[in-house]
Amino acid sequence: MAATTTAVFSIFFVLLPSLSAASSSPYHSAATLFQNYHTMLTTFKIFIYTPSKPFDFPNAATASLFYTSLRRSPFLTHDPTEAHLFFVPFSPDTSTRSLSRVVRELRNDLPYWNRSLGADHFFLSPAGIDFSSDRNVLELKKNSVQISVFPVVSGYFIPHKDVTLPPLSTSTLTLLHAPVEKSTATSFLGYLRWDGETESQLVNELKSDADFFIEEKSEPPPPLNHIRGFTESKFCLFLYHGDVASMVEAMAWGCVPVVIVDRPIQDLPLMDILRWSDLALLVATPPHGGAAARLKQVLNGLSEEKYGEMKELGVAASKHLVWNDEAQPFDAFHMVMYQLWLRRHVIRYSRSEIV
Repeated sequence: MAATTTAVFSIFFVLLPSLSAASSSPYHSAATLFQNYHTMLTTFKIFIYTPSKPFDFPNAATASLFYTSLRRSPFLTHDPTEAHLFFVPFSPDTSTRSLSRVVRELRNDLPYWNRSLGADHFFLSPAGIDFSSDRNVLELKKNSVQISVFPVVSGYFIPHKDVTLPPLSTSTLTLLHAPVEKSTATSFLGYLRWDGETESQLVNELKSDADFFIEEKSEPPPPLNHIRGFTESKFCLFLYHGDVASMVEAMAWGCVPVVIVDRPIQDLPLMDILRWSDLALLVATPPHGGAAARLKQVLNGLSEEKYGEMKELGVAASKHLVWNDEAQPFDAFHMVMYQLWLRRHVIRYSRSEIV
């Protein structure tokens, strides 16, 4: 793509090398991951503060799965002196005032927060929290690791500190039966499952193009319609801040994800582990019409060799994005834990140094 076209249609992507190449994998560093993963399993310790009252995340399935898996996991310790990180639990509907009180009590009643000003703490907030003028909430936001549901509202996510949870697949069963290899013969260039509720100029243009399969979500959905979309399409389209639940499923079936977004994004799940810039196309549509035509130009411009490489590595990467009722090795829960483990090294101050 010529550099002069970026003002009209921004494209942010890097293509994957093949798995058959010796140095290729969907990871930033496969050797580092697998060596450190074992160390994490045997050494990583987390202390959970006792919440004021029991709660759950009823409207955020991935958050609920993570919270449940964490409380069941062998990473927990009842001895805060051996903990690498501290988890601050609070209900997703906690007000700013109540959240400030939670942090204030940690600061005043226990010694651990003040040793790092909260940098060795993390919390789970499905939607993320905004910056606040309140000192306690601001310190939590700026210093502690926030875990949120992907995608996060702009401004609520701090890159390289915060973490997002992989989306929950619409059907774990279909993931289990997804083929390792997919036929190169496809009926459609792109597939989009659209909620049908929000107005989209791009979707309206794609509907009239036979090269695209647009499925409007219904309750209940047509049987296996989305599987047809994954298996008969080269690319699966996702509107950023739209329905991304089936992204993992699409990758498992060998459909290369294309995220429609108006800016580079930094909150993709497992960004410390997976080379997302190598796994997906991130495409921004032009502001004034012609979006479908330009999108086709981009997708058709991808060589078959590069497409095959992306598809192959997408299937491999999808294994780490799957949620299980009972956590399994290298699944979504353990990969999120691995990202937390990478953040365990923080400066801790002695009590005499704290002012």
